[in-house]
Amino acid sequence: MPDGAEAARRYFAGRKKSVLSFLGYSGSGYEDEAAMLEHAAQVLNEADPRTTLVNIGATPDGIGAVYALARRLGFETTGIVSTQARENGVLSSPFVDVVFEVQDDTWGGFIKGTTRLSPTSQTIVDCSDRLVAIGGGEVARDELLVAQQHGKPTQFIAADMNHAAARAKAAKSGLPTPTDFSGPAAAALR
Repeated sequence: MPDGAEAARRYFAGRKKSVLSFLGYSGSGYEDEAAMLEHAAQVLNEADPRTTLVNIGATPDGIGAVYALARRLGFETTGIVSTQARENGVLSSPFVDVVFEVQDDTWGGFIKGTTRLSPTSQTIVDCSDRLVAIGGGEVARDELLVAQQHGKPTQFIAADMNHAAARAKAAKSGLPTPTDFSGPAAAALR
């Protein structure tokens, strides 16, 4: 597994392909995964596997399900993930060709108290030519907002997070039961 943000930047520059990054929910998953994959298929059908590389966050959960679809359609796949994945025993998707692990004390998004992206999220934005979010939490929201500020083409497709997972997470954290499952990305990007 290549190591670090600079290795990712060198790799993508050397591939000479357009980098299409998918953002969205990961561990919380999707209420309707089939609909999410349908949206992803529409995006992928507009891209050419000979000139486009598909990048996601390396893990198989949530938006990571797009890896299998991209692979079936003939796309080269990559993942950029925080060292938090290894430290927390989170495995990479079996459908990702190359994974870049970025040293990061967070899972991504804005560094607490700032509008500066964490090293992982900054690497994703830097290496992407186009970013598509299908739903998404804080990390997807932050990455898409910064990509927009840098003039990168972005697309947001609304999708609910998994309702049961969201309720369980709220209960575990002692928070009120959620009634809106559209996620932080939807609230910021509608």
